[in-house]
Amino acid sequence: MAYTREQIETAVKAKGYTWFEGAKDFDVNIVGVRNSATGDKVTNVFDDTMTVSYKEGGEWKFASWPCTTDPGTKGVKEYHNAAGVARLVEGQYRGSHTLGLHQGKYEALKQAKPVKVYRDANRDMTYDESKIAEGVFGINIHKAGADSTYVENWSEGCQVFKKSADFDAFMAICRKAAAIHGKSFTYTLIESADIK
Repeated sequence: MAYTREQIETAVKAKGYTWFEGAKDFDVNIVGVRNSATGDKVTNVFDDTMTVSYKEGGEWKFASWPCTTDPGTKGVKEYHNAAGVARLVEGQYRGSHTLGLHQGKYEALKQAKPVKVYRDANRDMTYDESKIAEGVFGINIHKAGADSTYVENWSEGCQVFKKSADFDAFMAICRKAAAIHGKSFTYTLIESADIK
């Protein structure tokens, strides 16, 4: 879906979440938008959107890219946590992420503070939202392949970019933000139904 920065800002503020618009450049708003239209079905495709909004030289900048905020088919069926596959609960997680290595391989935004996840252990290809756990589970923001078609196990709770080039562009912004504001990042997840 194509969204505007104004739509994202309005939806975030309507939820009562903080919207960063500081005087300094690169005070980033990282907002994931989960596709509400799919309901609780596992689609196994990158049908969500990752957005970033920030000021540079006093001017607002905005970018958005295809991603998934949901685990894919393989993740749902072959999860690695006995409590079930993780799926991030919508909300704003202040200072939840930091620059760090994803699985020790490459720089990404790594979970640093507790977040809430739904745990789904029945493998029925429908997301279950009855059990919520809170903690540090490795819910990172990272990339899939060069241009991945299916989510599969790229996500078991992580927020994952469809295209590695998009992720690289996102990380370039995050590195500039870190140089000014430090390595702590807030991540906000909203539903597409929240956007008017």
